[in-house]
Amino acid sequence: MALDSSVMNVSIATVASDVGTTITGIQGAITAYTLVMAMFMVPGGKVGAMIGRKRAFMIGCVVYGCGSLTTALAPNLTVLLLGWSLLEGLGAALILPAVVALVALNFPVERRPAAYGLIAASAAVAIGLGPLIGGFATTYFSWRWVFAGEVAVVAVILALARPVVDRPVAGRPHFDLIGACLSAAGLGIFVYGVLRTSEWGWFVPKAGAPSWLGMSASVWLMLAGVLVVWLFLLWQGHLIRQGRDPLVDPGLFANRQLSGGLIMFFLQFLVQMGVFFVVPLYLSVALGLSAIRTGVHILPLSLSLLAAATLIPRLFPHVSPRLIVRLGVLGLFAGALALTAALDADSSAAVVTIPLLLIGAGMGALASQLGAITVSAVPDSRSAEVGGIQNTVTNLGSSIGTALAGSILIGALTSSFLTTIEKNPAVPASVSAQATTKLAAGAPFLSDAQLSAALAEANVPAPQAEAVMQANASARLVAVRASLGVLALVALIGFAFTGRIPKRQPEGGGAGSGGNREPANT
Repeated sequence: MALDSSVMNVSIATVASDVGTTITGIQGAITAYTLVMAMFMVPGGKVGAMIGRKRAFMIGCVVYGCGSLTTALAPNLTVLLLGWSLLEGLGAALILPAVVALVALNFPVERRPAAYGLIAASAAVAIGLGPLIGGFATTYFSWRWVFAGEVAVVAVILALARPVVDRPVAGRPHFDLIGACLSAAGLGIFVYGVLRTSEWGWFVPKAGAPSWLGMSASVWLMLAGVLVVWLFLLWQGHLIRQGRDPLVDPGLFANRQLSGGLIMFFLQFLVQMGVFFVVPLYLSVALGLSAIRTGVHILPLSLSLLAAATLIPRLFPHVSPRLIVRLGVLGLFAGALALTAALDADSSAAVVTIPLLLIGAGMGALASQLGAITVSAVPDSRSAEVGGIQNTVTNLGSSIGTALAGSILIGALTSSFLTTIEKNPAVPASVSAQATTKLAAGAPFLSDAQLSAALAEANVPAPQAEAVMQANASARLVAVRASLGVLALVALIGFAFTGRIPKRQPEGGGAGSGGNREPANT
């Protein structure tokens, strides 16, 4: 899942050309995929609890495989939306919560941190490999082969899933249709509002963007989403008071260990996806690296993440989860801060290596603990429910992280560029005023080659063109630093919530041993 999302982003121009649409059309498909996952993750977790986690996982794989095949064969945007955005999104909504539950049922408590760490690390490794695989496949074969290959991967997964143990479904759980509609609507509206911030603005509307009462439509959508989610939680509380089966028990959020784990998940994925947005953009646009070379320079992050997520549970099985989480947050903060400080006008691609190793190690430390922390906070019988909530939180963190990093990047780029242009005597006042008007909605993040070609096409005189090129290069650096600085600050904020993480590793026997445990309020 992480791999094909990364490949789609890398190959966006080629995909648009092949299916007869624009880059905006493919961006819409990417948005729709994110929305489908956000909307149906909580209901997907409930479906797993009703029909069995293993059955939900296997059905999800089949749906996902059908979506991959449809995407590989898509002749136009409509079919691509059906395969990638809808079917793969629905498959993911069944698979991801089931995975959380199945790990809890198939691994003894002491081995769960390593198992959850590997799952989290695999996603980051796939994101890191995406530019390599996507760039190679698109250059020498076709992006369609990546999605066709996923069908074979799904077949292998289904064959290997046979020995997986699942607990029999107890009773006849009721599916809360009203709750499913409310949660899907609330989360979908909120995430859509977040995804539109790059075009509409967060609070102050951009030029030509929709607004109401002087505020961007994005913030109104997010507020509407929060209101619907609040109504959803009220409805869940009503069902519990009536003695009926809710989609989610709101009382879960009063559990300090669970809420602490969810908050840390949210902040981790916010920083993680923000870094995965900013750093590749810096490497590919500011430094002009190819997709394959960009992927090579991102690999240190993925490799250190994998190493930390795998080795920490193995080498330090009894160490304090709170200590590991705090060290992980420190790694994120130090890496983002080091990267912010290291970038300058003469930087080469190698400058990102050490900071990315630090960020990856921090992510791996968090990944090695958080999955086990959230699941051990409740009885194993509720692990699918927690899986749905957990993946919803990570989806929200990913969406906000990408949107926040992108907004800061464009805002800082525009402000710095216009300020530099205004102060440069080589640029006439009329040209500066025209730039201010045309860039009111935000300056594009352009490479030197792209900007040079645009200036030549517009017949801009050489002195002015050189001034604009210098201003753009300087503004790009300011923008990247600003984004990374904010991500470092978000990581630092995470320290405030680490007190909710338990000091001791969960204890228990074999698989599913926590079935009768009460929620821990460590």
